[in-house]
Amino acid sequence: MLYWLTLLSDGGDFFNLFRYITFRAGGAFITALIFGFVFGRPLIRMMRRVQGKGQPIRDDGPESHLSKAGTPTMGGALILGALTVSTLLWARLDNPYVWIVLLVTLGFAAIGFADDYAKVSKQNVDGVSGKIRLAAGFLIALLAGLAASYFHPENLTNGIALPVMKDTLVYVGWFFVPWAMLVIVGSANAVNLTDGLDGLAIMPVMIAAAALGVLSYAVGRVDFTEYLDVHYVPGTGEIFIFAMALVGGGLGFLWYNAPPAAIFMGDTGSLALGGGLGAIAVVTKHELVWAVIGGVFVVEALSVIIQVFWFKRTGNRVFLMAPIHHHFEKKGWPESQIVIRFWIIALILAMIGLATLKVR
Repeated sequence: MLYWLTLLSDGGDFFNLFRYITFRAGGAFITALIFGFVFGRPLIRMMRRVQGKGQPIRDDGPESHLSKAGTPTMGGALILGALTVSTLLWARLDNPYVWIVLLVTLGFAAIGFADDYAKVSKQNVDGVSGKIRLAAGFLIALLAGLAASYFHPENLTNGIALPVMKDTLVYVGWFFVPWAMLVIVGSANAVNLTDGLDGLAIMPVMIAAAALGVLSYAVGRVDFTEYLDVHYVPGTGEIFIFAMALVGGGLGFLWYNAPPAAIFMGDTGSLALGGGLGAIAVVTKHELVWAVIGGVFVVEALSVIIQVFWFKRTGNRVFLMAPIHHHFEKKGWPESQIVIRFWIIALILAMIGLATLKVR
């Protein structure tokens, strides 16, 4: 919205700053951060009053989690409020990629809200049926995949870019849409599975958002793509603003979610943020690089898949408990140690993912 202040510019005054994505990205970050600090405490007080007993705690989870009973959930609403306001304020609203990513995020937020509401109102850990959540998620991802395919340049439509390979694109035709659906829904659920300890999911989400934001900015500039030998996707630079708004909102939330958490992110936040990150990967043609950057989420999801598959076949468990962060809890690692080590791994993986831009 503020971009249109450039209409008041003669090319050499303050209003000219709003032409620059980097300036508006910085503005989005600060706006989201302030939003989080201002509305965080009132949101927590409201959620405590409305939810009463807070998020129900699983009886079959680690015993240390029972002490968290009564902590309110749906804290993801704080991040989403900061993210949405900042994006609408600082991004170009005539950019289709911004709307694809934002609407995917809000769509998955609605799914997560319904699940959180069901859990809190019934004081039951089951929430909304998994089949219903998946069906709704795939519907949102279907629309996003079709939109991305429509708005991509003709030379990139229905293609999957290969990292490290110079300007290499594998055309998959109609399979691109199911591929996009898998990336978006898989990302949403992987982040959701990671959100099991105070602060565990939000920092890797912010790190991944920053990395994907840099990728978005790079592939949206023709001079950068020519130098780096990557595909040029005009318009994706605006997603950098969304990414920085997510980082700012995430920091505001982390202030209250750092151990011991005053409020949980809930499915409202984890499904939304995971879906949004997956959508960024799809529109920027970096789905495979996203698997590296979001490696923490991939491992968390794989640990659940492996555990369920092996238990059904043999009756034995590969991990003491899945997702894998619970395995380390069962081994006696302190919660803070698990969280910080996962943060470090997430940062390393993000650096490796960004390195693929230059390794060609």
